[in-house]
Amino acid sequence: MTKKMTFNVVAHRTDAHGSTVTCKDASLVVDTDLQGRADAFNPAELLMAALAACIIKGIERVTPILKFNLQQVEVEISGVRQDAPPKMESIQYRIKVTTDESDHRLDLLHDNVKKFGTVFNTIAPGTDLTGTLIRA
Repeated sequence: MTKKMTFNVVAHRTDAHGSTVTCKDASLVVDTDLQGRADAFNPAELLMAALAACIIKGIERVTPILKFNLQQVEVEISGVRQDAPPKMESIQYRIKVTTDESDHRLDLLHDNVKKFGTVFNTIAPGTDLTGTLIRA
């Protein structure tokens, strides 16, 4: 039986304006203020940031396997929140890859991102998740 990966984070309320999330040796101030704050990610933005990081990490994982040559990757994500019940109704992404690879290889890279991303595959069933991978 394969041992499953586990992940742990701890969040502490700092005050009515924010909280701190810690994991390993890292910490992040997050926006838990009901009025919002410009200097920290709110929970929905953290979700989208996790998706962006998942996409980039997935690309990092498969490029050596596919022998895919790239110079740069940028991920843009936008989302729409539904009020009742509160949830992310839709999330759209655009992955821009600087590469000289063929369009077919770009499609292959995008397929791998969609197939093997942990956060991607967690979000996809409950959200209208759509996007493109394009040449920058």
